[in-house]
Amino acid sequence: MKQITRNASLLAASAVLVGLAVPLTASADEPPAAVPPALAWTDCEGSGLDPRQRCATVDVPMDHSDPDGRTIEIAVSRIPAEKPSARRGTLLLIPGGPGGHSLRDPSGKGQQLPQKVRDAYDLVGFAPRGMAPSTAVDCELDPADLSMTKRLPWPGTDGSVAGNLATARRTAEACARNGGELIRHISTANEARDLDRVRAALGERKISAWGVSYGTYVGAVYSQLFPHRTDRIVLDSNNDPDPTRVTRGWLAAFETGVEDNFPEFARWASRPGNPYRVAGTPAEVRSGFLSLAARLDREPLPWPGANPPRLDGNALRQTMLTNLYDPDDYPVLAKAILAARKGTVPPAPESPPESVLQNAAAVGVGTICNDVDWPKSAAAYQRDVDESRVTHPLTAGMPRGPMVCAAWPFTPKEPAVRVTDRGPSNILLVQNERDVATPLSGALKLRRALGDRAVMVTVNSTGHDAYLANGNACGDRTVSRFLATGKRPGSDLYCA
Repeated sequence: MKQITRNASLLAASAVLVGLAVPLTASADEPPAAVPPALAWTDCEGSGLDPRQRCATVDVPMDHSDPDGRTIEIAVSRIPAEKPSARRGTLLLIPGGPGGHSLRDPSGKGQQLPQKVRDAYDLVGFAPRGMAPSTAVDCELDPADLSMTKRLPWPGTDGSVAGNLATARRTAEACARNGGELIRHISTANEARDLDRVRAALGERKISAWGVSYGTYVGAVYSQLFPHRTDRIVLDSNNDPDPTRVTRGWLAAFETGVEDNFPEFARWASRPGNPYRVAGTPAEVRSGFLSLAARLDREPLPWPGANPPRLDGNALRQTMLTNLYDPDDYPVLAKAILAARKGTVPPAPESPPESVLQNAAAVGVGTICNDVDWPKSAAAYQRDVDESRVTHPLTAGMPRGPMVCAAWPFTPKEPAVRVTDRGPSNILLVQNERDVATPLSGALKLRRALGDRAVMVTVNSTGHDAYLANGNACGDRTVSRFLATGKRPGSDLYCA
């Protein structure tokens, strides 16, 4: 589960909906909606799945402003509630990303839920629009541009963003050329609208959800667009919903996230008796990492099997970023540091098949670039990166660099949804204090935006994904009780 979230990650104007087929609120004299046809549940493809899990597809408009136009398919999976007499409804498992799916989650992380929760809910996963096996999109990128040091805007060794902008242009041109009409209609708001079609197809008047990472933004947007359709909503590892920045703001947050988390790694990596100890003190871990990255900038090492096949400073920094998501992965980072010091390299990181990477990259690109416009000025990006390299040397300017959206040829079809306090008070946020990808500072902004609709549980823990993953027993109990009974803390709670 953690690796799926990590790979996907590596990768708000009021609710004014352009051509939305479903209104924001239902009026008393509104005619009843047509009952959708029953879903045709079949065996799911893939190995290692719970035999109870079944799969189906839901047809949704490709363009929700043209509900009678071309349709696409959304793949869904389900394990029914285990105690029919206790069944409350459906718990939608909203994946991270953009570029992730939750089709396996009813058989995977869903089975970690307490028995009372599994008794009460059908567990439902899905592949968002564009993600196979839903109607899929592919930009047919050059394989070299699928590497994480290209997909994230790590600047040149001198801090230049020229290479980032060249990558952005290649990627944008490939997506415009090969992504078809669908690439223009991939966005968070459209994913939320698709989910309401899924809700209707499941025969549910209201739906509960557990959204993780990017899925917290999807869940917040769904709760804004369809407040009357929400039951119990858990948002886990939360993003700043700023509608003027969206993913650009999340990228910038890596500055804070790394600074929140690296001290934990440094304490672990300097602990006496640790077989992967890299220095005698936390300060020496930090200074040694910065020195090693700078050396690899000047003198990269061949790294057979990796993409690209060299261990340079940015590859080491990306290794750091990837392995700060979960403290269980600290040894991977430590072994990379120890190997590089000796002039050797660790094993090349495992990678999904190229077809999976191509699909995930295309969905990620479509989402982040269609949600909100990004600046186009190379000079402005360069100024931001130069400043970031001074104030946050661990991330070397990457969080303020230009992603593909700096060259995206299309204008977003609608403003990003502004998340507000309008709607029922049925949202529980759970957030680790030290989260590299979705830092506490961003989660607090979502908490403020939701106002009295939400209560927030802050967990004294390190790592991405809090509930049933990298959190603690207090946080897990609080979320489980809410899902099973609807009881939330009376006010925001700190789980020490």
